Amino acid sequence: MEIALTILFFILGLIFGSFFNVVGLRLPKNKPFTNDRSFCPSCNHSLGWHELIPVLSFIMQLGKCRHCKSTISPIYPIGELVTGILFALSYTKIGLELELITALLLVSMLMIIFVADIKYMLIPDKVLLFFLPLFIVFRFLQPLDSWLTSIAGAITGIGITAVIILVSKGGMGAGDMKLFGVLGIVLGLKGILLTFFLSIIIGAIIGSILLLSKLINRKQPIPFGPYIVIASIITYFYGTSIMDWYFQLYI
Repeated sequence: MEIALTILFFILGLIFGSFFNVVGLRLPKNKPFTNDRSFCPSCNHSLGWHELIPVLSFIMQLGKCRHCKSTISPIYPIGELVTGILFALSYTKIGLELELITALLLVSMLMIIFVADIKYMLIPDKVLLFFLPLFIVFRFLQPLDSWLTSIAGAITGIGITAVIILVSKGGMGAGDMKLFGVLGIVLGLKGILLTFFLSIIIGAIIGSILLLSKLINRKQPIPFGPYIVIASIITYFYGTSIMDWYFQLYI
């Protein structure tokens, strides 16, 4: 039963991941994503159902549009696969509890933001405004230590990022600040501090790799949102273990 449900959540993640790709790519450009069929960005050919099977269509078509033979961005299957894995992980870590809804909502928001920020260096306000009231409701129903923890997390997330924006004069964007505020509701004070720390570390490591491999130059702007996304996922699922391990080093 457990294996069957894990597979079910993985499949659901693949399906929703495909939709999140569409939202992340179309919403920042104010393009409709509920009525129009998906199409090839190179030749604008509408895709049939057999070309929209998550991950499998990409593999069967060898990563190319079968009409114009242009290369399909790997962001599509990667987003679908990662969402499937995270949906399955949410179930295996939490089970059929109320907190599972919060986990699935968090993964959903983060995957949309990841796609949008990678593509456009933009974290859409509409995405944050859609998920914020849902997080507030479910944190009210399933609080952390107390409601104050979520409130403190939101204030701290906004406050730290605002200071960095002022001091660095653009080192981070307003979208990052708003995202940290929303994440503070879900993760609480300790969680948002750990997320901030991990995002800086992850950003430094990946940024260094990109610079050393000459994929970017020092003056080239890169989105910080994906680092926040990765750090948030690590914190949500493994934050308690990380903090327990860290404090044991000094006890």
